[in-house]
Amino acid sequence: MNTPSHQIGWKTAAAIVVSNMIGTGIFTTLGFQLSDITNTYSIFLLWGIGGILALFGAFCYAELGSHFKGNGGDFIYLKETYHPLFGYLISWISLIIGFSSPVALAALAMSKYLSVFQYTFGNGFAIAAIFLVAAALSFSLKASSRFHNFFTLIKITFIIVLVILGVGLSESDQIGNSLNFSDSWQNEIMLPAFATSLVFVTYSYTGWNSASYIAGEIKDVQKNLPKSLIIGTVFVTVSYILVNYIMLKHASVNQLAGKEDVMGEAAVNMLGSTFGKIVNIFIALQLIATISGYLWVGSRLTQAFAKDTYLWKPLSTGNKKGIPVRAIFAHAVIASVIILTGSFKEIFVYTAFILQLFASLAISTVFFLKKEDRKIFKSNAFYIFPTVFLLFSIYILYFTLIHNPKESFIGLGIVAVGIVLYLIDRKLSKRSKPEMDDSKSE
Repeated sequence: MNTPSHQIGWKTAAAIVVSNMIGTGIFTTLGFQLSDITNTYSIFLLWGIGGILALFGAFCYAELGSHFKGNGGDFIYLKETYHPLFGYLISWISLIIGFSSPVALAALAMSKYLSVFQYTFGNGFAIAAIFLVAAALSFSLKASSRFHNFFTLIKITFIIVLVILGVGLSESDQIGNSLNFSDSWQNEIMLPAFATSLVFVTYSYTGWNSASYIAGEIKDVQKNLPKSLIIGTVFVTVSYILVNYIMLKHASVNQLAGKEDVMGEAAVNMLGSTFGKIVNIFIALQLIATISGYLWVGSRLTQAFAKDTYLWKPLSTGNKKGIPVRAIFAHAVIASVIILTGSFKEIFVYTAFILQLFASLAISTVFFLKKEDRKIFKSNAFYIFPTVFLLFSIYILYFTLIHNPKESFIGLGIVAVGIVLYLIDRKLSKRSKPEMDDSKSE
């Protein structure tokens, strides 16, 4: 058990939520959305829905995190309510996709944004960045907190300055903008493309639940966990809508549609190429906090999961300060492999699809909590939150499967591998127990 000196407060927990959420998605996905959805009301509605779902999910996780003590998040919720198989699967997904893929995507986005300079930053740079951050998180909880909070401060300051400049500056008369406040949104929200765009949006909000995974490291968890989840999610939702407004205001649809480095395009139009390069540097720097947040939280979930397994048990070991170094570097290695084996958009879609599926499973576990088990929301109106979340999830998952079958089946294939590994792990665990019993009797 962590002593108070080895625990973090709500500010660090909220910083983890913010850093895990603000990262790759907000600075890359608008270009994918504008390929089919061009009305500004439609874009704002997408990000508003994503924020509401994230907030509703945060309410559910606040209850779950207060009820199920210790680190682990989804792993504990699914294992304790449904079946150990579901706990194993969410942990397998978290190891391969949930935390490693966002690390890979953030590192790829870093290299993409820095490629505005003459030197080409490729996969080698992305992989090196991941391992440098992993090394920085491997010393102690205090050092990890300082490192993470520093880059999260850069992230938050950068977002605030960017919003002030973007809102205050006038758009270019020569280039034009992407703002479209016509009535076409009424038709666009009925298109399948609107549902598939929600996949990109919900991925961008991934991380709203991150503090729940390290509940065992948070002081006064029943008070500080809900506080960190809700404050972090509300801040990010407002930031996302404003950042999208800035990009739409300062760049044309032709400049943005289908591109990944959309903020860089808008920044050049705002104050010229030099300012554009400065913005690209700061986007790359704030992505360090994204990589840090996912490696930090992902390693704790993997450590909690590995303790109860045979195949993954070596990843449960921590250093003298209790830092799960092996798990941190396992995520770093997997993220590097992902970088070398897929395109940015392909990784993005199958990651978003599977994360939405398992977030829905985890949210559904609140229906196992009795009224007297709930510490925060005592009224039965609380069930509005998981119900709305699950209905939208079904809507998103259905259209993603229909319109992106290849990526969806890649994700489901990874789940299938997890089921096979669970069965193997169980057999090996049963075989090892008699051997341990024999050695004890001797």
